[in-house]
Amino acid sequence: MESSRYDEGLKKLLEMEGEAGSAVIEKMKLISPDFTRYLLEFVFGEIYARPGLDIKTKEAVTIAGMVTLGATLQLKVHVKAALNLGFTEQEIVEMFLQLAPIVGFVRAMDGLMAAQQVFDEKTKGELGADKGQE
Repeated sequence: MESSRYDEGLKKLLEMEGEAGSAVIEKMKLISPDFTRYLLEFVFGEIYARPGLDIKTKEAVTIAGMVTLGATLQLKVHVKAALNLGFTEQEIVEMFLQLAPIVGFVRAMDGLMAAQQVFDEKTKGELGADKGQE
């Protein structure tokens, strides 16, 4: 049975990622329904739904974390979410410039290159449910 946190998490995910988020959730349910539930209930239903920071600030912090970890696949997902939330490409580029002296130029450059792939997909009109999710 889906909880209110699950519903809140799904709502927050869709706010951030649009229909691409729905597609990811459907794929994840096939792999692991439990993991999907934890992701929606805790990450999106608890953490992202918390008051205190606006959603754009939360997304900027998430991007910084993904760059720090070198988590390129998830970084692409969050760059797409940042664009959906109203960040400009230039604002996203500035995030990588800000991160370079903190996490290192190599990590920041890898992140910047991943972001450029997302920007290119956007320009070509390829941003969709399955893009960057492989």
